[in-house]
Amino acid sequence: MKTFHVKLAMLCLAFIFVQSCQDEEVFDNQTLQEEQAKEPLTVQEINSIITQSLETTGDFDWSQVSAHTLWSAVKHGNNILTIGYGQEGEFFSEVKSERLKQNLENILQIVEATEGYKRSEKTLVEHNIINVVDVEVENFETIKRLLSTDGVRYLEPNGYNQYYTTSTSNQRSMSDSGCSKNGETINSAHYTTIAPNNAQVSWHFYEHNIPQAWNYSTGSGITVGLIDTGVSQSQTLLNSSGFNDGYSNGRFVQKYGTFIDSSWWWSSNYDGPHDKCGHGTQMGSTIAAPRNDNGMPVGVAYNANLVAYRATEDVVLNDYHERKGVSDALTQLGNRSDVKIISMSIGYPWSIGNIKDAVKYAYSKGKLIFAAGGTSTNFTNWYGVIFPATMSETVAVTGITDGAYYETCDVCHEGDKIDFTIVMEGDNNTSKHPPVLGFYNGQRQYTGGSSVATATTAGIAALVWSRHPSWSRSQVLSKLKQSAHLYPNKHSSFGYGMIDALQAVQ
Repeated sequence: MKTFHVKLAMLCLAFIFVQSCQDEEVFDNQTLQEEQAKEPLTVQEINSIITQSLETTGDFDWSQVSAHTLWSAVKHGNNILTIGYGQEGEFFSEVKSERLKQNLENILQIVEATEGYKRSEKTLVEHNIINVVDVEVENFETIKRLLSTDGVRYLEPNGYNQYYTTSTSNQRSMSDSGCSKNGETINSAHYTTIAPNNAQVSWHFYEHNIPQAWNYSTGSGITVGLIDTGVSQSQTLLNSSGFNDGYSNGRFVQKYGTFIDSSWWWSSNYDGPHDKCGHGTQMGSTIAAPRNDNGMPVGVAYNANLVAYRATEDVVLNDYHERKGVSDALTQLGNRSDVKIISMSIGYPWSIGNIKDAVKYAYSKGKLIFAAGGTSTNFTNWYGVIFPATMSETVAVTGITDGAYYETCDVCHEGDKIDFTIVMEGDNNTSKHPPVLGFYNGQRQYTGGSSVATATTAGIAALVWSRHPSWSRSQVLSKLKQSAHLYPNKHSSFGYGMIDALQAVQ
């Protein structure tokens, strides 16, 4: 009996020793992980994770990465953490409920406790309408706690702008932005002249029967919102002094700025409403340039009103201030009852939370939102349809050539998210693009890609809505679909195809 007790005691000691070793091993692993977490991943390591997701799934979402990866991106992104709060599906609130206010307060108290600061204008930026707040975050513990906090919809490193594609042999930054302010010589074969006295109509308008549609509608009474790089103050035909001229009359143009030009993320130093890039001026011209006797290109809806926002610095939404600028422009346009249509020839490869929330808000207000399917830059030339054109709340548009059958333009993206196509490039002649007003008075430029395709479609929608001013968004969109070449079928890359503007307004 004594021997049995000795053996039992020895077994117990052995078990305790083994268990102790196992516990120590677990402890050591946890300690190692915590020690490793003190150092953020490198930019190259973060980009590799992003690229792998994009190449394997066609998408990327910050919610799918580890807490350590997210924190690393925040650290490399000027320590800016964007927090979408509220319950799932609670994207915006025009009036915040007490529950929502308390939800936000709980989140901010966690941030203050783990970061060791009291909130101030330099550590906190609240968004209007959408349920989003931006905070300064240094510590990994903050990310971990927020990820397990009720009422946090998403966390995103909105200051992280160092992504490039590692899927190409040349690792290139996002520097090709679509900006151009240089005037160009326009081939006379690329336009026709109409009254009054040499008003110029782009060749691509005839591919969609837009001049024929003007016999029924010119966009009068419809206001189009343009979210882009603004409109040039040096182009009088897109400013109040020249917007009403010739056959264009009784309308208005307004300009606003939501882009902040500052190295400080919390700054309120708005950069003004004027274009400094050129891209927004080209889109504004495509939509609503006046029809007069100046010998300049005419817009699709030359009697529509235009509300232009300088919300971005260029067309790629890779900057914190651009993302917030677009978000703010969407909520402001959403709040305007006179704005029917929003045109966005800008984007990014994957979803941006605060813009996504703002798109949903504008959509809830009945806006018909057109978004560019994607135009290749050094950053996006390997990618499919870009955000926000990927959203169900937007209408995605891409450009094709004037060849015998559907072929995307030299730099245009395609995919199953595309709804419509616009002819905007010559087949085997990539220099043949739509002519538009230049950045400066008396100048003209060529423009292209899914950008001009989107602006052209927004202009056609204005013609339809002007023809049927009592219609809803769904009725206008339905009419556009019915007038398209491939309707009622939807192509896997080109949607419903080319819109016939004449058929759409009849």
